[in-house]
Parts: sequence; C-alpha cells; structure tokens
Amino acid sequence: MSKRRDAAPCPCGLPASYQDCCGRLHRGEAQAATAEQLMRSRFSAFAVQDAAYLLKSWHPATRPPSIDFEPGLRWERLEVLDATEGTPFHTKGTVEFRAAYSAKGGQSGEMHEVSRFVRHDGAWVYLKGTVQ
Repeated sequence: MSKRRDAAPCPCGLPASYQDCCGRLHRGEAQAATAEQLMRSRFSAFAVQDAAYLLKSWHPATRPPSIDFEPGLRWERLEVLDATEGTPFHTKGTVEFRAAYSAKGGQSGEMHEVSRFVRHDGAWVYLKGTVQ
C-alpha cells in the first residue's frame, strides 16, 4: 500500500486515516473486535482491492476460491444502517448496509445488503449476505 493511500481517509467512512483504521486489519496488526468493524474493513478491502484480506475474513464454508474485481468499478461510500449482536461478547451478528459505487461510463449505483457474521477460530468472519 502506498503512503499516499495510507494517509487518505479510510474508505469505511469512519473519521480516521486508512492506515490507522482498516489498514491495521488489512496488514494483520489487529483483528476486528465486532461484526460491524469487520464489515467496514471488508468494504475498505473491496475499495483498495485487497483480495487476500477478503478471502482471509470469509468463512471457509462459504469462501470462494478467488476474488475477481470488476474492472472500472469503484466502491465509494459505506453507510451502516443497522447491526444486531456482533459485539465482542457474541458469536454471531448481522450488519445491514448500503454501499455506493461508480462504474465505467459514469454509471453509479448502490448495493443494499444484510450480511451475516460468525466467529471462526475466535475471529469474526463473513458468512453470507442477502441483497435487499
């Protein structure tokens, strides 16, 4: 990751630099403490195209063999709408969110999903999502 990206605001929308926010999780310096934090870090991983982190934070039962990023698609903004359970004291949780994107040709849109997370080997992982 370049120093320029590290100093930029975190794609997840929290008021911190990428380096101090989701970058720490992507580099393996910390683990997500909550399902929402994992959701935010996964959105940021899509934004910076960190396939290794996405695969690592995906439950082995539902993890795809690889991640292919769509050329020209940019994830731009995350809005967390709701979170249930998913705290350091839970073993499962859900996060509802909207993620805005832009694509080639000036098209834009958003994805609305309810994601399910569980703990696996002590760490929060993405299990699956339902697009709304």
